[in-house]
Amino acid sequence: MWMTWREAMRRALYGENGFYLRERPRGHFRTSVSATPAFGRAVLRLLTTVDDTLGRPARLDLVDVGSGDGSLLTQVLHAAAGTPAAGRLHPVAVDLSPRPADLDPAVTWSATLPESITGLVVANEWLDNIPLDVVEAAPCGPRVVLVDPATGAERLGGPPDEADARWLARWWPLGATGRRAEVGRPRDAAWAAVIRRLAGGLAVAADYAHAAGGRPPGGTLAGYRDGARVPAVPDGSCDITAHVALDACAAAGERAGATATTLRTQRDALRELGVVGARPPLALAGTDPGGYLRALARAGEDAELIDPAGLGGFGWLSQWRR
Repeated sequence: MWMTWREAMRRALYGENGFYLRERPRGHFRTSVSATPAFGRAVLRLLTTVDDTLGRPARLDLVDVGSGDGSLLTQVLHAAAGTPAAGRLHPVAVDLSPRPADLDPAVTWSATLPESITGLVVANEWLDNIPLDVVEAAPCGPRVVLVDPATGAERLGGPPDEADARWLARWWPLGATGRRAEVGRPRDAAWAAVIRRLAGGLAVAADYAHAAGGRPPGGTLAGYRDGARVPAVPDGSCDITAHVALDACAAAGERAGATATTLRTQRDALRELGVVGARPPLALAGTDPGGYLRALARAGEDAELIDPAGLGGFGWLSQWRR
């Protein structure tokens, strides 16, 4: 049965018994959240900045979109204990999978975004799993790629619809950038929905990303299972992902009401939040061996998050709405 990649991804990831309805991400790939609690500490520092900027509202929302098993919120709640925000913090995990049995009862679990958010939204490796169509250049013009979900085999279908064709012309013109493109319009719409729900605060999307002038000529569609890259077969047996055109998402966020935008790497964003990966002074080993070992371990955790060849190379889209 042939279908578009967007429909195949939707069924494989979120349909009946879909991959993300029965699996937790940490069992299949390493994310910033699962790699180290340093990411949670950095999010808390960012949340504190948002809290101060908003004048410390009576209720401070922290919304984790694509929460997986809720690990990020658990880390932030633990790190926030005793801080000025602790008593006002309202953590919300947004995910289509069932609520984990051992999740902190302070966390609200929801399949949908809150209608109104005052605080911080974090979407860590969420946009790359939003289903999209794939288009390939052909002698008769761009054609939508169809896939057999049982095998991953592909063939060309008809031309993209008018809205997708406009998106391609603006963000990923095939004649200039290669033979194959992934139409990020559904990601733009998903991100715009986040921004529209911000009554005040900051939304951050951290993800595998590319920008105009550096689109991959053959696309980025890939599968992952059990920590390894596998063929992208949308049969529900593996994660199906594609990198995100974050510059297009940024423009969609601005149309939705964002008042300030920053687009940079995770390395640069986290370094501003104090994640620097600096080794402790060797002299500390002589005066406080235990403290030196703890500081050394923390430096290693920080270094993984800001490694430009790894997690530090992620794109970070930050948008305020005030």
